[in-house]
Amino acid sequence: MEQNNQNNARIVGLYTLGCKVAQYETEAIGEAFARRGFRVGDFDGACDVYVVNTCTVTAESDRKSRQVIRRAARRNPGAVLMVTGCYSQRSPDEVARIPGVSVVIGTADKLSLVDLAQQLLDEKEERPAKAPIAADVGGKDAAAPRALPLVRTTDVRRAAFEPMCITSVPRTRAYVKIEDGCECRCTYCAISDARGGVRSKPAADVIAEIEALYRAGTREIVLTGIETGSYGRDFAEPFGLADLLSELNRRASCERVRLSSLSPELADARFAEEVARLPILAPHFHLSVQSGSDAVLAAMRRRYTAAGAMENIERLRRLIPSAMFTTDLMVGFPGETEEDFLRTVDFVRRARFLLCHVFVYSRRKGTVADRMPDQIPEDEKRRRSERLMRVAREVRERLLDETVAAARPLSCVFETDRGGVWSGHSDSYIEVSVRSSENLHGEIRNVLPIRREGDVLVGKIV
Repeated sequence: MEQNNQNNARIVGLYTLGCKVAQYETEAIGEAFARRGFRVGDFDGACDVYVVNTCTVTAESDRKSRQVIRRAARRNPGAVLMVTGCYSQRSPDEVARIPGVSVVIGTADKLSLVDLAQQLLDEKEERPAKAPIAADVGGKDAAAPRALPLVRTTDVRRAAFEPMCITSVPRTRAYVKIEDGCECRCTYCAISDARGGVRSKPAADVIAEIEALYRAGTREIVLTGIETGSYGRDFAEPFGLADLLSELNRRASCERVRLSSLSPELADARFAEEVARLPILAPHFHLSVQSGSDAVLAAMRRRYTAAGAMENIERLRRLIPSAMFTTDLMVGFPGETEEDFLRTVDFVRRARFLLCHVFVYSRRKGTVADRMPDQIPEDEKRRRSERLMRVAREVRERLLDETVAAARPLSCVFETDRGGVWSGHSDSYIEVSVRSSENLHGEIRNVLPIRREGDVLVGKIV
């Protein structure tokens, strides 16, 4: 009977664009649908409900979001098509004009999608012949009168932290959202408008969620947020990210905790000294540096200088010798000169990043940078991007070769198996592979690196 109920269950397809926060939110939405009796199916299959969690970090993200929405509408025109996330928060009217969209929700109240989907499906079953409400929404996508989409976006400036949690993931690593919103107001960024101010998840709820995931078999937890380092800023009593990590370590809440992106000024001396003592914390720090030029950083309204960011990196490296660093860098910001760009190139060489995510500046309507003079031509942006990525690759390969030469074991969690070759990541986020006949999925083992093959260190278990 249970199998029949599962076979007859309504199917929801989920698709995520964007960051780790969005991935976590989609997993939480999927679990909420499952608790209501839905079956999570293949997004590219025939589903009763489609949920697209959108991104708006760049113009390309907007375009990809629209593309995915249209794909779902073509797959099953009679389905309930629900759109949520940052793009729908900033541009709800644009989303509503896409044929086939049933519901538009912003970045708050995402779990309300379940009730809305149930309601719309029930109405379809009860009154299948009822004529749709005609809506003339205009735009090039509008062909004929159609059902009026429900648009429900919340003023995120006044939103509270939406209670969400996940109980299991099909991977050895799970993201746990501990914070939402950002108050940096960087001149190029649309995310603060889409997400609102800083809201933090209560520490007791974070700890309970992590411990439940660990009991369910998750070996590594990644704490994530729109501005993870701002965790606790909205609490009445002082309790920040370092305090949360200390409590997780004291309780032995899980085997390993990793941090998602931090703004460099938040990894200051106090933070470094506190976290250096915590064995639970993976020695990998993703610092979103953006530029090595003080002039560009000032134009971006970043809250640090290049020297300050480098000082924080060097301090963490002194206190945690095994630490590795990754980063986000932007090229082609308005007014960025060749000298500014070369300062970023020099910063990458001195910081010795394991991995650099290089982005080309993308104009976003409504941002300060969009109105700035001295916009950089697209071909020059591409040239700088390609050069910076070449330098970043040289630095990465040198760093991996040094790791092999050091001949020290790396603590690695294994994730995937391809014909007896197991792959995973070290605590410092180096990708490794070993050949083994054992089932290593989810196992944490010490691996001695033997050689580098591209970006992967091949080793043996010791």
